[in-house]
Amino acid sequence: MRVTTKGQVTIPVDIREKLGITPYTDVEFAEKDGLYYLVKETVENKPRPKKNKFRKLRGIASIKMSTDEIMALTRGRK
Repeated sequence: MRVTTKGQVTIPVDIREKLGITPYTDVEFAEKDGLYYLVKETVENKPRPKKNKFRKLRGIASIKMSTDEIMALTRGRK
């Protein structure tokens, strides 16, 4: 396994599946007796994400406008 210039590595599929690591899973590294371990964060030790106040409004626009009409409106053109 090679580390990229950004310090990234790819976790092999079989290991991701065994650990239940999916996209956006938080992991951390732990050290014990000179060995380093990849540890999947559990729900218990992870703070809850803040609620997005705009999420409930997503997708409820009722006015049918074309992209050109929206761009003209936002740029102050008629």
